[in-house]
Amino acid sequence: MGVALLDLVETALRVAKQALGNQAGKPDSGGLAREAYIVAHCIRKEEGHSYAELVDRMSLIPAVCDRLGVHPDAPPDPTTFYHSFDRYAMYIRRALLRISAQQHPQSGHVALDSTFFEREQASQHSLQRWAVFR
Repeated sequence: MGVALLDLVETALRVAKQALGNQAGKPDSGGLAREAYIVAHCIRKEEGHSYAELVDRMSLIPAVCDRLGVHPDAPPDPTTFYHSFDRYAMYIRRALLRISAQQHPQSGHVALDSTFFEREQASQHSLQRWAVFR
């Protein structure tokens, strides 16, 4: 399990750095690097922990703390992790989604709804029709 977690951390760190681009690294105000918060969210979602459990778990795994730049004896508060992902702009979230989707092999199959059928009129007609029978 430890090796799988470290692999997750390495992969998530690489993807987060690609998504952040030139904004990767420590912010001017200090604290953790921006990509460390994204990796922490990945760990939390993968293992199904709450934010408080995430902080406890990180303090127990020094290899993850070292890789993210977190001091094991003084991890950030759980609310810091809770609010951190809300601070990222939508273009960073889109970049994370695009880059993480590129990590998987593609099947070559796609599905598109290109009928351009206006469904509102049909729905209104059905509602009016069923209202008569009630």
